[in-house]
Amino acid sequence: MGDEENLQLTEFENAAAGDAPESAAEPGRGTSKELDAVYDVPVQVSAVLGRAQMQVSQLLKLGRGAVVELDRKVGEAVDIYVNNRLVARGEVVVVEDRLGVTMTEIIKTDRA
Repeated sequence: MGDEENLQLTEFENAAAGDAPESAAEPGRGTSKELDAVYDVPVQVSAVLGRAQMQVSQLLKLGRGAVVELDRKVGEAVDIYVNNRLVARGEVVVVEDRLGVTMTEIIKTDRA
């Protein structure tokens, strides 16, 4: 995984809920009140079940009911991207009659 570090989601629960005191904020980082301006900024969230590579000619031959084999196994975690950046992994769940994703781990990348 290179410079990525996997962290369990529970490590972020208190901070995400706003329970962390402002004195615990890292130097140079904004407090939650300073972040209020970005809460309404829209972001694109994608959950990737897997990937496949094929030639255009193969793609054009696909018809209704065709099965495309992905590079993931059943039960493997799906990747969760925010604005095309990998931020988490999770599991597919069903909520009423819709598919959803539960985050199981946050991916922390070192910004050098």
